[in-house]
Amino acid sequence: MRDRIKTTVRWLLQCHLPVTAINRPVFATLYRMHVAARELIGWAARFFWYEPLFRSQCDVVGNRFRMEQLPYLVGRGHLSIGDDVRLSGKSSFAFSSRHCDSPSLSVGTGTFIGHNCAMIVGRGITIGNHCLIAGGVRISDFDGHPIDADDRRNGLTTPSKNVSPVSIGDDVWIGHGAIVLKGVRIGDRAIVGARAVVTRDVPADTIVAGNPARHVKSLSPGVISFFTEDAA
Repeated sequence: MRDRIKTTVRWLLQCHLPVTAINRPVFATLYRMHVAARELIGWAARFFWYEPLFRSQCDVVGNRFRMEQLPYLVGRGHLSIGDDVRLSGKSSFAFSSRHCDSPSLSVGTGTFIGHNCAMIVGRGITIGNHCLIAGGVRISDFDGHPIDADDRRNGLTTPSKNVSPVSIGDDVWIGHGAIVLKGVRIGDRAIVGARAVVTRDVPADTIVAGNPARHVKSLSPGVISFFTEDAA
């Protein structure tokens, strides 16, 4: 009896509803209805819920702002969003007021921020205009914990002297999973390779990659102007 039950369950788990020439149009129509319903529900959630909630936490939100899901916001800080900014998927913006009374995050005009990005702000992070920030990028202007083990055990935070703002210029492209650490300044039109760990300043019109990020190539001004947000 037990073997028969196992055989029946295994058969049920492996079987599927066949799609034939007869029922394919039906399932194709149902699929289109499913996609339409999903898009409608997503639009309603963004329009009536996600976007108003997010805007209420921002100091400034520019025109033609687009977002897909409500970002995860932690702490209190100043958040400024420029015109034509797009937030793809869901990202997180965390503010720490232990080092500064008013930590700030500024995102410039025409900038794209991909899914699952994290911005950790102790004092200030500035992202310029027309930047492409790919998914999984992490930008932080402080380490999060002190170097001394006893200080960590006692629950102390990073000393204020070790908090240093991050500045990202215009037309910068940061590849998937890259990490930008405290005090870094990235020049205009620079490109940061996927999963690079940026610990030092990046001059304008250069490509860096690796851990730690190193100079790979110099670019002529304007060379990345052909890339679009889809390239991120």
